[in-house]
Amino acid sequence: MAKQPAPFAAFEWMIAWRYLRAKRAEGGVSVMTWISLIGITLAVFALIATLAVRSGFRAEFVDTILGANAHVTVYYTSERDEAGRVSRTIADFDALAKRLRDLPGVTRAAPLVKAQVMASSSGRNAGVQVFGMSAVDLAGVPRVAQTPEAAIGDLSRYSDGIAIGSGVARELGVTTGDFVRLISPDGVKTAFGTSPRIQAFEVVYIFTAGRYDIDRTRVYMPFDAAQVYFNRDGVADEIEVMVVNPDGVNALSRPILNAAGERGLIWTWRDASSGFLRALEIEDNVMFVILSILVLIAAMNIVSGLIMLVKNKGRDIGILRTMGLSEGSVLRVFFICGAFTGLIGTAMGVILGCLFAIYIDPLFAVVNYVAGGGVWDPSIRGLYALPAELHMSDVLSAVGLSLGLSFLVTIFPARRAARMNPVEALRYE
Repeated sequence: MAKQPAPFAAFEWMIAWRYLRAKRAEGGVSVMTWISLIGITLAVFALIATLAVRSGFRAEFVDTILGANAHVTVYYTSERDEAGRVSRTIADFDALAKRLRDLPGVTRAAPLVKAQVMASSSGRNAGVQVFGMSAVDLAGVPRVAQTPEAAIGDLSRYSDGIAIGSGVARELGVTTGDFVRLISPDGVKTAFGTSPRIQAFEVVYIFTAGRYDIDRTRVYMPFDAAQVYFNRDGVADEIEVMVVNPDGVNALSRPILNAAGERGLIWTWRDASSGFLRALEIEDNVMFVILSILVLIAAMNIVSGLIMLVKNKGRDIGILRTMGLSEGSVLRVFFICGAFTGLIGTAMGVILGCLFAIYIDPLFAVVNYVAGGGVWDPSIRGLYALPAELHMSDVLSAVGLSLGLSFLVTIFPARRAARMNPVEALRYE
């Protein structure tokens, strides 16, 4: 009994290669092969590019949240003071901040005075949110104090004035050295009621946090000055807590609540951004499903090409079977034809997708220039540019999907070729 050759022997690869490069006149389907190749390439490119932009957008979005906002905000429930007024302020803020800083996993706990006011300069007005914070605590805010390349002014002069976002500066038309008037409706209390408080502050620092909504509304004021301006003598509104692992902030919720005491409540960054994060997660899943369908459609071109190849090579299949090739050998020959197309298309798509993710900034600049500018509106999307992050897991998922579908759809026409009756194939030859 003759020994059967090993699967995917050299002669099987040779026959498959001859069929792939055969011209139309020779019974080949080179045009369909090229169409299949281009389809797989573009589908994989689109999938990797989308996954990279998705990962970059989420990473940039989360980074701007964590870099300019508290990971956990500690505040108190309402109670009535001695005068019968409802208050949520924290009187023992220094002791509370120390207890929070002593917790494992907490890097910073900063007392904060926070309120909304009207900012005015040279007849231009803007609604802003004032954060009263000490200079030491402000130095620990990464997106505000630790990005000197995106800032204007001298943060060491913070005690002499205020720090404002670049969007606020643009809205009011001011720069460092100019004065901005802050108008608070809850101002001086007189015998005739409460009158608005108006006070001018020098702009000593202009920061760019990377989020349009933050840069457009935020103002930082020294903590002592904020206590006086907002009638918060000896108290703070809340404690801003930063932790080592923001993604695992829920594990610190119970220790932070215990340290805050009976009146303590917390609000984490996940609570504040849960809607955005959930929307991003849903969008990720939907986009992956849609692009997977795109890859499947491209892979179906391989099926049509192989069916045409099997039809055109019917006589060859009959001859090969009569020469002793088994059904398995014929199946593997045509499987190699389809799989090879999917493999090359996937490799080319990976290269294009990776290049797109790496050079997205100059590519987007060209698109923006051709479109005349304004393609990316930060007031709508929050971020100033289209980010992209290339992760090995995303590339591998795209490769696995493309190759899996390419190999799977190839099996049907390959089995059809293997089960072709050689007598029927040669009857009319």
